[in-house]
Amino acid sequence: MYIPRHFTVEDPAAQKFLESLKSGHLVTNTAQGILSTMIPVTFNKLSHSIIGHVARANSQWSEKTNQEALFISAPVDSYVSPSWYASKQEHGKVVPTWDYMLAHVYGDLIIHDDIDWLHKAVSDLTDSFEAGRAKPWKLDDAPDDYVEGQLKAIVGVELKVTRLEVSFKMSQNKRKADLDGVIEGLRADNREDAASKVEGLRPEEKK
Repeated sequence: MYIPRHFTVEDPAAQKFLESLKSGHLVTNTAQGILSTMIPVTFNKLSHSIIGHVARANSQWSEKTNQEALFISAPVDSYVSPSWYASKQEHGKVVPTWDYMLAHVYGDLIIHDDIDWLHKAVSDLTDSFEAGRAKPWKLDDAPDDYVEGQLKAIVGVELKVTRLEVSFKMSQNKRKADLDGVIEGLRADNREDAASKVEGLRPEEKK
């Protein structure tokens, strides 16, 4: 993955980002060629693995090879209008761009076709998304026979992370006045998620 020098993230930040991933595209090379599936995930710190599942009917799991697999996640991305820059009023030499936080996670793909493993994986996944709700829904809230039937329709996937590439392009290369304009513009577009990331990642001298 191309990572511009001033957008490269040091290891501690990259690791923290990895732990925050919620969804992405699992990409593998199969006999059919390259296949990709969008899946929700959790990250297991102990095994250093991304945990998820795919439909049993999805041939991606059954045709996996011993080649390295790739998980791509972009939890935050947004269009940036040149009209937000203070520089537009000064000299007009501005163009649109796209800000993003992107992770390319590589590793060995392990397939799990075990009900107990799947039950824990799906329960952990549900808990991660239900956390913070007044009355979180639990997997055990559903009838046992129904849950068992649903689990039989999926297959677990575990990506044992071997290398990680992370790129944060969140307007860090802009001067203070332009950064302020980007943050204000994103918030006006109801993109607080992107605005807060731009604000949090801006260089110290530009805060």
